[in-house]
Amino acid sequence: MYYFLSLLCGILLAAMIPLNGGLADIFGLHSASVFIHITGLIVITAIILIKREKPFANRQAFYLYLGGAIGVLTVICNNLAFGRISVSAILALLLVGQGITGLAFDQFGWLGMPKHPFRKSRIFGLLLIVGGIIIMVDRFDFVAVSLSFVAGVITVISRTLNAKLADNTSIRVSTFFNYAVGLTIASAVCLALGRNEPVFSELAVSPDFYLYVGGTLGVCMILISNMIVTKVPAFYLSLLLFIGQVFTGIIIDVIIMQSFSIPILVGGVLVTAGLFTDIIFNRKTIKPSK
Repeated sequence: MYYFLSLLCGILLAAMIPLNGGLADIFGLHSASVFIHITGLIVITAIILIKREKPFANRQAFYLYLGGAIGVLTVICNNLAFGRISVSAILALLLVGQGITGLAFDQFGWLGMPKHPFRKSRIFGLLLIVGGIIIMVDRFDFVAVSLSFVAGVITVISRTLNAKLADNTSIRVSTFFNYAVGLTIASAVCLALGRNEPVFSELAVSPDFYLYVGGTLGVCMILISNMIVTKVPAFYLSLLLFIGQVFTGIIIDVIIMQSFSIPILVGGVLVTAGLFTDIIFNRKTIKPSK
């Protein structure tokens, strides 16, 4: 079940991209991030009130609240890389950053995560995964490659901090602080970098209200992520998110953009094959936590 939920997170993430992109076209990139966080915060606050939870009742270690702030940095890195290299290359390099960081978290159990030591039997599956990534990277731009890699690294750190906060509170309280802290940082970034965006000169509401669903999907994704991060090895979680995102992205491109990329498909298939190979070879030693 946890593996399926991991795939579902990737699917939700892919579905958010065109919605949030449409919002960015109307309000501007940084302003759209603020609106997305506002929507998400409203949704999770409503859930908190219905459940009668008290997010400020107990204080936790300061660093556990930084997941939302780090998540904003991930978006900034991806936005800076966008245009320098293709979206498929960004996805592939995100996977590299997440995969390496996930292996390190699994090996050493950083931030209190369960340990899943590296075994030689994983090499063949990793070679397939690396092959898929290479196919998806169409050109090399040092700045863009570095930014995408860093985004992958901090993505793992962000979701781990959110999950650890959820362990100490609840998945809903953790999601609330993710959006509350994220909104604070996104607003500061918007004021610093987004003053020339359309929202500051003419505030308009899009008639396409479905564009505002991105924040709600984000809440669903983070709630699910908070449930599964400590249940699935960090490396596997990164791969499953990637697979769900890539294949959903292919479907979205065909339906909306009427385009199809063979390198993305081949790369996604190789990564998927590598994941299943690794699971088969290590099924007795690496299992989801109960």
